[in-house]
Amino acid sequence: MAVSGGAAPVGIDELLERVRATYTRVDARSAYEEWRGGDALLVDIRYQALRERDGVIPGAVVVERNELEWRLDPLGSHRLPEAVSHDVRVVVICNEGYASSLAAASLHALGLRRATDLTGGYQAWRSAGLPTAPA
Repeated sequence: MAVSGGAAPVGIDELLERVRATYTRVDARSAYEEWRGGDALLVDIRYQALRERDGVIPGAVVVERNELEWRLDPLGSHRLPEAVSHDVRVVVICNEGYASSLAAASLHALGLRRATDLTGGYQAWRSAGLPTAPA
């Protein structure tokens, strides 16, 4: 993700396009079905004020963005109990689907190649009428 070796800088829109080209994103219904089937770990990276304002996804693990890599690295000493291997399917959820793309790319760099993010984020989940609860 970092610019190196004198490469020309890129804007955030181009960076997002490049990052998203390396994996397949999921929509809200697909993420829900994967989670419901036990095939995916939903990880909400939104900060507390957004969770308090809009609610949470029941069953999603809350890991604020600044802790994500430490909590999901299967080799890390601060990992979550769910971070059992590099094969875990992780669906990262932010508010609108932007920060989660960069977070998914960071998880790929740690070897979590099945990591993805939710297109449209929490707002798309809520708009699809999928389960939410107060924070």
